[in-house]
Amino acid sequence: MPDVARSKISLDWKFLLLAPVPLLWCLANYSGGLQKLENALMEVRYRVRGEIDAPVKIAYVNVDTRALQALGERPWNREKFGFAAQALIEHGHARAVGFDFVFSALARSELVDPKREMQGNLSFGRVIKNCPNIVLGVQYTTGQAVTQQDAIRSFPLLRRGFSDRTKNDIPEMPQYPLVGPTWGRVGLIDVDYDYGGDEVQRWVPLFAHTVNPTLLHLSLALVLVDLGLDEQSVRISDDHIDLVRPDGRAVVHIPLTERQLLEANWFAPWGSFNDLHTSLADVLIANEQLESPDERARAQAQRYFAGFQDAIVLVGPTDSLLQDLAPTPFDRRPVPKVGVHGNLVKTIRSGLFLHHTPPSVDLLLTVGLTLVVSFLWIIGGAKGLRSKLTAVLLLVAFVYFALTFFRDYHLVVPLAAPLGGAFSTSFIALIWQVIKEEKQKGRIKGMFGTYLSPELVNRMVESNQDPQLGGHEEIITAYFSDIQSFSTFSEKMTAARLVELMNEYLTACTDIIQEEGGTLDKYIGDAVVAMFGAPITLPDHAYRACVSTLRVQQQIGELREKWKGETDRWPDIVFKLRARLGLNTGPAIIGNMGSRSRFSYTMMGDNVNLAARMESGAKSWGVYIMCTEATKQHCEHHGGDRIVFRPLGRIVVMGRSQPVPVYEVTGLKENVTAQTRECLGLFEQGLTKYYGRDWDGARQLFRQSAELEPLIPGKAPGVKTSPSLVYVAICEQYEHKPPPENWDGAYVMTEK
Repeated sequence: MPDVARSKISLDWKFLLLAPVPLLWCLANYSGGLQKLENALMEVRYRVRGEIDAPVKIAYVNVDTRALQALGERPWNREKFGFAAQALIEHGHARAVGFDFVFSALARSELVDPKREMQGNLSFGRVIKNCPNIVLGVQYTTGQAVTQQDAIRSFPLLRRGFSDRTKNDIPEMPQYPLVGPTWGRVGLIDVDYDYGGDEVQRWVPLFAHTVNPTLLHLSLALVLVDLGLDEQSVRISDDHIDLVRPDGRAVVHIPLTERQLLEANWFAPWGSFNDLHTSLADVLIANEQLESPDERARAQAQRYFAGFQDAIVLVGPTDSLLQDLAPTPFDRRPVPKVGVHGNLVKTIRSGLFLHHTPPSVDLLLTVGLTLVVSFLWIIGGAKGLRSKLTAVLLLVAFVYFALTFFRDYHLVVPLAAPLGGAFSTSFIALIWQVIKEEKQKGRIKGMFGTYLSPELVNRMVESNQDPQLGGHEEIITAYFSDIQSFSTFSEKMTAARLVELMNEYLTACTDIIQEEGGTLDKYIGDAVVAMFGAPITLPDHAYRACVSTLRVQQQIGELREKWKGETDRWPDIVFKLRARLGLNTGPAIIGNMGSRSRFSYTMMGDNVNLAARMESGAKSWGVYIMCTEATKQHCEHHGGDRIVFRPLGRIVVMGRSQPVPVYEVTGLKENVTAQTRECLGLFEQGLTKYYGRDWDGARQLFRQSAELEPLIPGKAPGVKTSPSLVYVAICEQYEHKPPPENWDGAYVMTEK
């Protein structure tokens, strides 16, 4: 099967397995399982957006510690609330005053004089009759002491089926004479914590149908006062509320969730400088100062009340002893709950309502983002940096645009489900890739652990590139070596000693090959076959191969010296052990080859055969490392002149018709002695005369270079001839029997 088709099938089944993941996140989102996470991300949205300005002025009159001291023991004398409200309206010119309190009969106490209590209620009631822009709080409760969650349970919420207003309870109301048949506005102060899913004040029911009146929320009632409208101006529909002027023109359009709820758009944290905060105690003091004979005190009080000009004032409990605190999207620590009413007023008056994307868009975003991100993770593998970076940038961009839409358009784009789906599928894809990589590592180590050095195997694994095992063409340097006169060794040594000798010799050769980045192909008896440049691509493979041959020859010399010290173990022939090595560089077929049940990673091709001819041909030229011109050129391209080569001439190997220039790998530049350099100079001069058919002149130069050869027969152990002596013999042969006139200087080999 083609790789492209196999890759497509692999991607298909991975996507098929990942497809349920975003759907599960969507299901969790719709069932409310992600509500707490989405709420936390909602707070992130607010903090990133920051405060925003509102077209309405909000002032908070706090019932704090100082106010509690001024009010005295509970139940408080409500007359003081009346004084404060009247002063705020008459002297402060506030547009409306709302109380986040329920002044009901439940607050009565047997310890309080009923006459004093009635006097306070009558006084407060007169203020309310004269000031129709005062709104008192009403609340649904289940008893004297309720929790935040319990308070909403008796609320007639439409989503819970409370559609029959005749069956709906009446909330806890302000007692007579604070409100009566023809006076007193009231407003609900309930918050739906159940729908919000946490203790943060997010959702409020804007109205509640009861037997007689339809009760509006405190914030909505204050907006009506601010706009100069009455309850008859409110048009309630299933999905919105319109505030309509007498001429029928809608001035405010309020979207509803669940036919009844509005989500507060928090404009600022509690304590913001954009809002006015003062104590009820200060209002009462300033009110008394207005009656003071001291002109400076009166002027100070007037300046104080001037701060309430055209403000919507909210009077609410702020002292912690009153236990009316809750966190907000801006405030992690609980703050006075009265702040939600101020932000709701800002929300309604500004028209900056929060909108949520519909479920279909949520599904599309979750599935789309998840699949795109997981696709980038899958195609990149466990270490595909570019695709991983693209996936991360995509997620960052998604979060950025979600925050931007919230900041600029007050649109809530879901984050929990899309990001959760993307991260979870990415994690699953990463686990798949890690498992795949581990299997691949094991496969590569099992396949190449005996061919390559551990460092090279690790490099192959870390490269995240699968080796091409199915057979492909690659430019490599092929390496062949063979022990000189090996058959003699087997005749003079026992099998056990021969195996011991070969193991030591082959270990030394293999270690050097692998240290230089080569790949062991096979052992053929005493022969070592290796390649440089596959399966790991090495640009300088020819240079590495040449260095390997020089190191192998040096190591064999060290082994000979070692064996000489073990004369009781080895016959004399071991001390003369030498090996010939051949190299050639060029395209070759590389891959796993063999039967269906047994195969090995190997090389084949004409250039591989030529490398083998270099090894066998080295014997004819009296050298121990011979390579082709292709190897020399590739070596010099990457290694410069660090390796010294000696031209040996042009030969025609068996099986080929064209001559091949061949060279001896003489040594590393820094290790070549002056005598050897002189030898090479004389040798090259001899070659020049040889090609010019000056047999006698060439012979004389070759005889001179023979005296300077680094390996001289009779002196170097195991050396039987040298390149100079070989050419002396050829010159003598051609002197008696010259080559034909069209001779091109090539020597035809008659042996492999």
